[in-house]
Formats: sequence, structure tokens, C-alpha cells
Amino acid sequence: MKSNNFLNSFKFAFEGVIFASKSERNFRFHLLAAIAVILAGTFSHLSRVEWIILILCISGMLSLELVNSALERVVDLASPEIHVLAKLAKDMSAAAVLVFACASAIIGILIFLPKWMEIIN
Repeated sequence: MKSNNFLNSFKFAFEGVIFASKSERNFRFHLLAAIAVILAGTFSHLSRVEWIILILCISGMLSLELVNSALERVVDLASPEIHVLAKLAKDMSAAAVLVFACASAIIGILIFLPKWMEIIN
């Protein structure tokens, strides 16, 4: 199923995002969180550097969630029966998402909390 058409590669990528949006609960959660962060950033008057950091966190989180979902599907295809190595591969992939999500949350706190504390005080 190899395509030599450069534009088709974008079409396939968008199909992947649409499929994940429809079928992956965690991806939808991360999309909603991204929208909330973007709205919070808009009202918090972030600097250019803060926006760059948040965009890297958001895009990294969504990308990692897509990779995790893809890996789960490949593991399910390669090992339809329950196997300890298949479980470990899926668990470690999910752990990578968790690590990045925790780091992104900490970064968000470091960016937003001082700005919100200024508003409160």
C-alpha cells in the first residue's frame, strides 16, 4: 500500500488523526486538554517562549498518544493471544505517554501558576 504521491501522505495522516479522534478515548481527552490549555494561554497573555513551550508539549502529547495507539494495534495484530511480552510492550508504551503527560502538566503549572497568582494578588 505504498503511495508515491506526496499529497496522499498528508491525506493518510489526516485519516489517522480523524480515526484516533473517533476511536481513541485518551486521544480525545488530550485534544480537549489541548483546547483548554490554548484557551487558558489566550487569557493569560503568554509570552512567545511560553507559547512555544506549550505548543511543543501539546504536539508532543498528541503525537505520543498516536504512537501509543498505533503500537497497541500492531501488538494486537502480531500477538492476538495474551502474551507477557505483548503486555509489556503495551504497558511501556502507555508509560511513555504517562511520563510525558506528567512532565507537560508540571510545565503547565510552572507557566500558568505565576500568572494566575498575579491576578489573584
